[in-house]
Amino acid sequence: MTCEDVAQKLECSVSKISRIETGRVAVSPRDARDLLGIYGVAGDQRDSLIQLARESRQKGWWHAYGDAVQPHLATYLGLETAASEIRIYKVSRIPGLLQTEDYSRALLATGKLNTPPSDQERQLAVLADRRRQANLSPPAVWAILDEAALRRRVGGPGVMRSQIEHLIALAGMPDVYLQVIPFASGAYPSLDLPFLILGFPDPADPDVVCIGYPSGMLWIEDASEIGTYNRVFNHLQAAALSPGGSRSLMESVLKDL
Repeated sequence: MTCEDVAQKLECSVSKISRIETGRVAVSPRDARDLLGIYGVAGDQRDSLIQLARESRQKGWWHAYGDAVQPHLATYLGLETAASEIRIYKVSRIPGLLQTEDYSRALLATGKLNTPPSDQERQLAVLADRRRQANLSPPAVWAILDEAALRRRVGGPGVMRSQIEHLIALAGMPDVYLQVIPFASGAYPSLDLPFLILGFPDPADPDVVCIGYPSGMLWIEDASEIGTYNRVFNHLQAAALSPGGSRSLMESVLKDL
């Protein structure tokens, strides 16, 4: 059977099967049981393999936060942790990996009106730990922001001032590339559709496109669609200011706060 055949039977993505078979991700006991059923493995061999899957599982750092991390976010964090390159395009807010704690707090408070303060604190802890983990094993990050993300005063002028100063500092770090598309550029490709592309160190491991929405995430793994998003990202790079010009724009925004 091909990976496509197995993925269809297991009702999951092809890349999940590929990553399991090549040892890039751990296989859960449940997935091991289902896969062995598909492959026709039974008896003692089946039981021993399921037990091996059970014993070999290594939980990611995010499992310590329990239900503060929803399943779709856990999937994303697993992919992000394995990624060697992250390409991000955001329109109206700063990407999570580049946020300050105060910016994250202000953003979470407005987006989670019915969430108790204790739960908000746990979610903030997840975001902070996520940034720490990225610092321990940093992927190359190429972020393209619309000027709107800099101008929107999340949390007020003080919070935004610290956030933009943080962006300027990050832009001076190795493997962090930050570009801004100014209002003066007018219309450009993907004007209102933020997305993220994860790249992995093994060339045989295909890119994954991630698009978030209020109740979950959409994963795109079709090669032709991924190619389209990579071309759009290239056009966004061309529409944006250079890293130096982007820094100058951020410094100009700081003066207006």
